[in-house]
Amino acid sequence: MKKEIPSITTDRLLLRTITESDLENIYYGLSNPDVIKHYGISYDSLEATNEQMTWFSDSKQFWWAICSIDNGTFYGACGLNNLSIEHRKAEIGLWLLPDFWGQGIMTEAMPLICSYGFEQLELHRIEGFVESDNQNCKKAMAKLDFQHEGTMKDSEIKNGRFISIDIYAKLKTV
Repeated sequence: MKKEIPSITTDRLLLRTITESDLENIYYGLSNPDVIKHYGISYDSLEATNEQMTWFSDSKQFWWAICSIDNGTFYGACGLNNLSIEHRKAEIGLWLLPDFWGQGIMTEAMPLICSYGFEQLELHRIEGFVESDNQNCKKAMAKLDFQHEGTMKDSEIKNGRFISIDIYAKLKTV
């Protein structure tokens, strides 16, 4: 399945296809201790980050680079992954470079991603899996009308300790 990821814009944001020229920005984000604190993966070299670039191009992932409207500043990345056509669902994912936290970028970008998933990919459900101690992401999920469905207690091991994961979901409304 060949996929095309269209650019999506607001008055201040450009969501565009992630390209090879984003490698350094992706590495910068996914090696930053503040970013990866609540993120599932991290990289310790540019070469290792190529694995993430390959993942972005997989047909089950729809990810965008989040940039300033003039494409001059890279803020982070967001998208839908683990796309299931059969079950009409996907998982939302996102991260921002710390310099851009608290500026409303995610609450502006996430509805665009959800709209794309519901309208273009014909999803019925978008899920979010959030580490239980990630208060900022949990607040963003609630603000965007994702419903908290429960908590998987001690369901993953991260940095040698068990962590719990909160499950959020948003269903397509007619």
